[in-house]
Amino acid sequence: METSDFQALKLHMVELLGLSKDAIHVHIGMSVFILSVVVLAKGKVTFKCLIPVCIVALGLEVMDLIDDFNSVGFFRWSNSLHDFINTLLWPLVIVVLNKKLKKHQSSHTI
Repeated sequence: METSDFQALKLHMVELLGLSKDAIHVHIGMSVFILSVVVLAKGKVTFKCLIPVCIVALGLEVMDLIDDFNSVGFFRWSNSLHDFINTLLWPLVIVVLNKKLKKHQSSHTI
């Protein structure tokens, strides 16, 4: 069984950064989210800022699923779901909390 270029790159990143694969997913998600807040939303935290995070997370997981199928003969859905959640969780929490905070602040204005 040969390692794909994508998997080799991932292993190299883990080694280079000294982080777990889970931590790298969290960092990727937050980096894409911050970039989308700055570029797409001009500094505003909105649900549309989650779209690029979802696209990146899905893209990474599609490549992982293809590699899984090619190397082990089946899709490891639970691994991909785990990675997708790791990538999207904190950006989603930030957007939801921001929305709730704004709603709470607007209901208490004079």
